[in-house]
This record gives sequence, C-alpha cells and structure tokens, in this order.
Amino acid sequence: MTKSNMARLYAGDIPRQNPCAQCGTPIPKPDWIEPGEGRVSYLWNCHACNYRFEAVAIFDEAALERPPLAA
Repeated sequence: MTKSNMARLYAGDIPRQNPCAQCGTPIPKPDWIEPGEGRVSYLWNCHACNYRFEAVAIFDEAALERPPLAA
C-alpha cells in the first residue's frame, strides 16, 4: 500500500492532536499508519522534543467488518 493510498483510506479515522508520550505537546497527526488484522499501529514523532513512539489501537472481533481474504 502506498502512502497516498494509505492517507486516502484512513483520512477520516486518523487520530489528531495526540499528546507526546514524553513532553505532552500535542502532535497534529501520526507520521505513519500501519493497519493489521484487528489492529492499527501509529508512529508519532514529536517536533518539540524529538521523541518518537508507537501507539496501537486494537479492535474487538465484533468491530471487524469482514475477515481477511488471505492468510
């Protein structure tokens, strides 16, 4: 998946203004989004203190729209 496809697919679901895990400064948007089976990982980079961290959203099985097509 290219970065432009990724942005188009998840533009409405991207978390905004997540506070930095180290200094608390709000970060406008994640640098990278990686969807997976039942989860989405976000890579955040704070421009105030240069701290980088990952956050993972894990979904309930009932929240999944459909099962994966391939293993």
